[in-house]
Amino acid sequence: MSTVPPALVLVAHGTRNPHGVEMIAELAEQVSRTVPLVRTAFVDVLGPSPAEVLRDLGERPAVVVPAFLASGYHVHVDVPREVAAGSLTADVVITPALGPHPDLATAMAERLAEAGWRPGDAVVFAAAGSSDPRALADVHSAAALLESHLVTRVSIAYIATGTPRVAEVVGSIRNQSHRKVFIATYLLADGLFHQRLHQTGADGVAAPIGVHPAVVSLIEHHCHVGAAVALPS
Repeated sequence: MSTVPPALVLVAHGTRNPHGVEMIAELAEQVSRTVPLVRTAFVDVLGPSPAEVLRDLGERPAVVVPAFLASGYHVHVDVPREVAAGSLTADVVITPALGPHPDLATAMAERLAEAGWRPGDAVVFAAAGSSDPRALADVHSAAALLESHLVTRVSIAYIATGTPRVAEVVGSIRNQSHRKVFIATYLLADGLFHQRLHQTGADGVAAPIGVHPAVVSLIEHHCHVGAAVALPS
């Protein structure tokens, strides 16, 4: 068994938006302050793929952390398939996705406040969406965590896959009340999905969770737990 500290392979979805790519790179840089070797990989849109990164690491043990906020197809199918295709050692551990988690709800609340939300304003919880029921269950859990943090009801809506859509929910709230409507963004990075939120008629749109201390801490925690599995004492 290897005694070399495992590398962290941070796996994100991928985006053509340069700000989103930069955000993942910045996350990796911050995590590298406590983890000896951090590499990034993407399951869609751009490379390198997780399999390519793992092959490049050779027989070095690795902890693969899916940088996803819900566990859908990419987490359950794409990531394990890539690991199986690229791993040259048995000492590779795949951790759970980052969300849902109470610390992410705290980060979302901060982003909402930065966008101008105040108690009494309506909140639409905007997620990318998925056809995978496990991912949808995670979205509902994450929304419940945000509700508990804000002590106010939030309405779930989807940007890409699933219903109701964000614009529909924003419009429905406007028809039923005179409250301001703010969107709580359940996205990790900037990209096309976040851009669409600005076209939904909301009074304010929270930034993606992004490079937040809570995200950095979650990645570090997943890495350390995974390392204990990869290289048990």
